[in-house]
Amino acid sequence: MTGFASRSGETEGLRWAWELRGVNGKGLELRLRLPDWIEGLEPLVRKAAQARLARGNVQISLRVTGDSDEAAAELDEAALARVLDAMARIEGAAGGRGLVLSPSSAAEIVALRGVMATGQSTRDIAALRTALLAEFETALSEFAEMRGREGAALAQLLSGQLDEIAALVAQAAEIVEARRDEQADKLRTALARVMENTDGADEARIAQELALIAVKSDITEELDRLTAHIAAARALLADTGAVGRKLDFLMQEFNREANTLCSKSGSSALTQAGLALKTVIDQMREQVQNVE
Repeated sequence: MTGFASRSGETEGLRWAWELRGVNGKGLELRLRLPDWIEGLEPLVRKAAQARLARGNVQISLRVTGDSDEAAAELDEAALARVLDAMARIEGAAGGRGLVLSPSSAAEIVALRGVMATGQSTRDIAALRTALLAEFETALSEFAEMRGREGAALAQLLSGQLDEIAALVAQAAEIVEARRDEQADKLRTALARVMENTDGADEARIAQELALIAVKSDITEELDRLTAHIAAARALLADTGAVGRKLDFLMQEFNREANTLCSKSGSSALTQAGLALKTVIDQMREQVQNVE
């Protein structure tokens, strides 16, 4: 199912914005785009999303900006002292061995990690992470609620399609019942015709073959299984858990019975009912792909 949610706010001179976007998927695939300088945030976000979501391709992004974080970079005197002391020791050790090192430029020293301190590095990352995670939980709830509303609408649509399938199954059953006597008369007529034109044939054997033909053209079992599938599908729609895969499998069974019904129909009316049944099943199967 699709879904969208966003949350934004400001704290300690930082502006942030969460955004969640989701489309249908057979499994759960999370794609996270989070600031890497907020240590420990990604695993917590992933764990929270996995606890609330079962299916879908979900993109979670967080943007954090400050008034002038990049411009506010300042020289960390302590870090610079440590770097220069280390460089002096290295140059001394190299000189003791007769090695001459090329001089380092100020730009190279400034580029070393930790020499320049930014506003981000002086912030309480743990407190920021906690605040952002709390807002993410709110956004995640809104995202899940939107998917829930879509799911309820989808369940209503699927329920209506099940009603159509049930009506077509009932129609097929009426057609079968209406032609039952006609089918029996046809079989008796066929048997009499065969017996009149077959000298020395085994009457019992011929009757057996005709009975097999009658069984092969009987769709009572297919109608019974379709009725059972309808009941199973309704039970799944009433379930509050993740039922998408179960419904998808059930739709395959629906389609198999509809195909058999069409192949055994033996009448144009029953064939039309079977084709209409296949159409609704195909439509329902497409919608089931969106069920979590």
